[in-house]
Amino acid sequence: MHALFRARRALQLALTTNAIRPWSGHRVSVPTFVAGWLTSELAPHLLALTAADTAAHLVRHRRTSDPAGLTMAAASAGGLATLIASARRARDVVDTALTDALGPDHRAATGERTPDDVATPWGRLAFPFRMDTRGVRRDRDIAYAQGGRRFLLDVYRPSEPGTGRPVLLQVHGGAWMTGSKNEQGVPLMLHMARRGWTCVAINYPLSPRSRWPEHIVAAKRALAWIRDHITDYGGDPSFVVTTGGSAGGHLASLLALTPNDPAFQPGFTDSDTSVQGCVPHYGVYDFAATSGSRASAARMRGLLARFVMGPDPTHEDYVAASPLDRITDAAPPFFVIHGDLDSLVPVREARRFVDALRAVSPQPVAYAEIPGAQHAFDIFPSIRSAHVVGGVERFLEWTRAQHRNGPGTPVSGEAGPATAAPPR
Repeated sequence: MHALFRARRALQLALTTNAIRPWSGHRVSVPTFVAGWLTSELAPHLLALTAADTAAHLVRHRRTSDPAGLTMAAASAGGLATLIASARRARDVVDTALTDALGPDHRAATGERTPDDVATPWGRLAFPFRMDTRGVRRDRDIAYAQGGRRFLLDVYRPSEPGTGRPVLLQVHGGAWMTGSKNEQGVPLMLHMARRGWTCVAINYPLSPRSRWPEHIVAAKRALAWIRDHITDYGGDPSFVVTTGGSAGGHLASLLALTPNDPAFQPGFTDSDTSVQGCVPHYGVYDFAATSGSRASAARMRGLLARFVMGPDPTHEDYVAASPLDRITDAAPPFFVIHGDLDSLVPVREARRFVDALRAVSPQPVAYAEIPGAQHAFDIFPSIRSAHVVGGVERFLEWTRAQHRNGPGTPVSGEAGPATAAPPR
């Protein structure tokens, strides 16, 4: 019995250590991510399990308890408490990022916030994989183009009828090879639908069966569908903001930076594929390894060349697909979100993208580098993801107010013009 308790405590200590300081190395990046992601976002639950397991051990073995196991339990508990404290810091980091980019009066777009709005929602986090669907209607599996299930979308909207609602387009991630509209961005879409938004989650063709640029062409077809049909679901086709994580962050950013690009709109060049804002989470921005990053170059030569790009891609093909290389002064407002412990897409890639955007775009570029966050930290409700979702709501509402009132117009009678943070 001592051996089993010690093994459980050793495993938990290893997982906690990896979550605080992820193991390095390209070959272990995936297991490092999976273990660190779950441990970080489930830290309160794991702390409770550690305490319960340790208490049960002490009750059963009062006189012969295992000192080594108890030491590891104490170390794990301390580490998990550190992870919880780190997750709670996301609130202040997001608030600072938005204040720096949008100005101190940006909160006027969302009205007064009560203490409950900014507090950690402990009650809702007890069951982290349960999504709160109250007040939200979901219309499933709507075809936005011909081609089967990879060309379907879901619409999340308030249960109550309404019209003229702002639209949020969610693009899932999965290394351009896996994933679906059912798996990512759900906490954010449910949150925004309850606050009067119409949210659209799309599938798109996956590699290696489909090759670039089929992914972005499909995303633009979905955007064209939104322009033509979203009024049927209460949405406003003139105001669409896009979001997504990882590969979805790449596609969302590319949507924002390539409005009406005929190369990505074969057969529907007359469709308006512009968006009014972009919120990429832990996205891939350096598709062409322009920055000289070894991680970006390894991804380009490996994953992208072998599975995603078409036969014999040229360097120009990679550049055309790279958000970092497609930045212009016509970029819409951006809120870039990335975890500082991301094992799959190093955080320095997001930093370079933000610096390049801020150097060119006259629009605000907010950047929140989330402490202690791994890749995909927002897939299910957690302390960290709840605070990030709240910040994304504020950015979306500010962007909507600017669009409605006109660029540079105060969002209330008291607020002054919002200003972007200067380049770093």
